Amino acid sequence: MYAVIMAGGGGTRLWPLSRRARPKPFLPLLGDRSLLQATVARLSPLIEPSDVYVVTDARYAGLIAEQVPEVPVGNLLPEPVGRNTAAAVAYAVAAIDRPPDDVMVVLPADQRITDEPGFRDALASAGARAAAGDLVTLGITASGPETGYGYVVATGAPSDAAGMPSYRVERFVEKPDVDRARALLAAGNASWNAGIFVWRRDAVRAELAASAADILDAVESAVAGGPDAIAAAYPSIRSTSIDYALLEPASARERVAVVPAAVGWSDLGSWSALLDAAKVDGAEVEVHVDGPGEVVAVGSGTTLVHGADGRLIALVGVRDLVVVDTPDALLVCGADAAQDVKQVVDRLTADGRADLL
Repeated sequence: MYAVIMAGGGGTRLWPLSRRARPKPFLPLLGDRSLLQATVARLSPLIEPSDVYVVTDARYAGLIAEQVPEVPVGNLLPEPVGRNTAAAVAYAVAAIDRPPDDVMVVLPADQRITDEPGFRDALASAGARAAAGDLVTLGITASGPETGYGYVVATGAPSDAAGMPSYRVERFVEKPDVDRARALLAAGNASWNAGIFVWRRDAVRAELAASAADILDAVESAVAGGPDAIAAAYPSIRSTSIDYALLEPASARERVAVVPAAVGWSDLGSWSALLDAAKVDGAEVEVHVDGPGEVVAVGSGTTLVHGADGRLIALVGVRDLVVVDTPDALLVCGADAAQDVKQVVDRLTADGRADLL
């Protein structure tokens, strides 16, 4: 078993801390380790760093070598430009020389998981089912009708031959509205799609050939031609997610299975998600502080503060806020509006403010 970590850019909803030069995967948002460092560490001992590969924007190759030196430099797969996760998976299939029946784990670099032994157990069970030829995804046990995640809908009776119960996937549902999310959860067979996949190298290649041959052919031809061919071909590769390109059509052919997993998962996709991650067993926190800044809070409720070094932030009589202070930008937003921070990034992009991106 080997792992392919996708460590791209993005993280725009965590602006102004997440920037193009150092996006979310490379930030220590919870504790001293970056999210990428935590991702590599939690795979061991199931998958050791020598069997970890990282697909990344070429701009971040130096950051990855600096942050996870235990991953061999030869295991980095730099993309000249990001073309979404379908191209990243195809790149891993084409460029990593492993036996066809080796089991590949594909996962993002920027998630939080609190039950790391349980996570490894779920990966091992998914790997056992994948070894028989299925494409397998982890389905996160949902804690509520979250509209920011996609859903995996299971069908049929469970199979526990792989060590933990697993189910055939009926379909994937992209980020529903709240009413549909409630209906999915009420049916009792839906879980959150964490974007963590387990499959044999030959199985995923066959499904790419069936459902996204244009992407697979372009990537394989580029890899065969070497770095210059990759640089020339990559910008014209179709940009789409592995969910749309592969998993949705493969589930219609009954090729996809799901292993339910309750492992304390969060994608930390927004400041409000980070604030939720600071809560212990759902309890409220008065003020959660990330970063080196100093904070004084008087009569203030649940609030996340990230302060820049050397400057005091004083809070008086406020709650449910996110305050992020950096040397060149200050963000203040309601915790319930944190998903809209991306709109600030869109505005800055439209205004040509590359210095703030």
